[in-house]
Amino acid sequence: MTNSLFAASAADLTIERIRALAARPDQLESLTLEFKREYSLSLVKTIAAMANTYGGMILVGVNDRAEPGAERVVGVDAQQTIDKIASTCSEKLDPPWEPTFFTVPFDDDSGRSVVVIRVDPNAAPRPLLIDLKAPIRLSGQNSTADRDRLLKLAREEPSAGVLPMGQHVMAPRLNQDSEGLATEDFILRTGINLPMGEAGAWRPLSERSVSALAQALNDSVFPSTLRTLADGTFDRSESFRPLGHNRSRTARLVFQTISRAPVTNPVEAVVTVNLPEVYGPTSTALTATIVIDVIVRVRRFADSIEAAEAYRYSVPNLADLLEGLLQAVVGPKVVTEIARITDIDTALVSQPRELHLVADRQVKDLLHPIGLQEIPDAGASSGGIFRANPALDLRIAAERQEQVDDWLRQLGLDAGLTGMERLVESYRVATTPPA
Repeated sequence: MTNSLFAASAADLTIERIRALAARPDQLESLTLEFKREYSLSLVKTIAAMANTYGGMILVGVNDRAEPGAERVVGVDAQQTIDKIASTCSEKLDPPWEPTFFTVPFDDDSGRSVVVIRVDPNAAPRPLLIDLKAPIRLSGQNSTADRDRLLKLAREEPSAGVLPMGQHVMAPRLNQDSEGLATEDFILRTGINLPMGEAGAWRPLSERSVSALAQALNDSVFPSTLRTLADGTFDRSESFRPLGHNRSRTARLVFQTISRAPVTNPVEAVVTVNLPEVYGPTSTALTATIVIDVIVRVRRFADSIEAAEAYRYSVPNLADLLEGLLQAVVGPKVVTEIARITDIDTALVSQPRELHLVADRQVKDLLHPIGLQEIPDAGASSGGIFRANPALDLRIAAERQEQVDDWLRQLGLDAGLTGMERLVESYRVATTPPA
């Protein structure tokens, strides 16, 4: 059973789950959630607003506020309510459009139900107008799109996934020493963009929420793959914890391997959470960003201790790193903490769809040559942008592995190398447990 009512199947939408949701003291209306006691014209405006923004869910038959001693889930006559909503959507929305309705009956003989309305922004026309205006959803309430936002809505096409917004992150830059030379072997970067709920848009980051995210990262497989990549070059490691630039709207969590050699941190990972600054009322959607950098200096470590030969990174270690990184980002613990920080449902925490690699030299000189062969006159590559297949669900191990293998194959081809496909296949055969 899914943890999110936003994504639950019809069979998993039960009155017990709705009552549990409504009973939570911290469960307020948000960017993607609204409660309505009964049908009203404002309910249809909310449907349009959610359709023009990030989508969401409306529970009809639930009081919007919990009153002491009063039942919050009161129910409605489901068919009568759905008929009214559908009729008003047909009459008032331009163009006419209906969301998806689910009826969740009470577990008694009252005949009452909660009507669950799901608004899918990818199924709705854009812009969706009501009374010649385009409502949008901002900070748990409805607003009206200004001219710029209206033009943007008119240009948008339905896109795959729950969150119709770009998942692009800026490419990282290698740091330089006093002589202008790069101080890292390479940097891997991925990230996600997220909508902001009401509380997330206005409140500062709390120490508790930042610590909870750090703990979720430390409980994932990510740290162990980082230590594996360090390949014995460190004396100890420091788990993810706040380090460096941390402010009321920015959190910076850092994992480090620590060595007594001149290169003190052979491998680091930095997770940066940036919440948008809010100054007064706004008519544009607020977007948070989560950026993850893996900063690697193992080759420089080997050079600093005058190793017998130049260090090369093994393909299996890179495969483990990429898989550990993705598994952490889409894991339920990390997703839950990200959703809590941004005040959105976990269903709106998108999966990373882009990976950047920036190296200080040609990739073919970074990779261990066993199993790989250089293609004559193939040209040079010192990194690149690796797109994720939007059809893959990275929460599923087999599909996550498929994505990692695709990225490794692209890495080899862009570097002018053959043999990567066979090398990846051999690694998978060796690491797949027997059925």
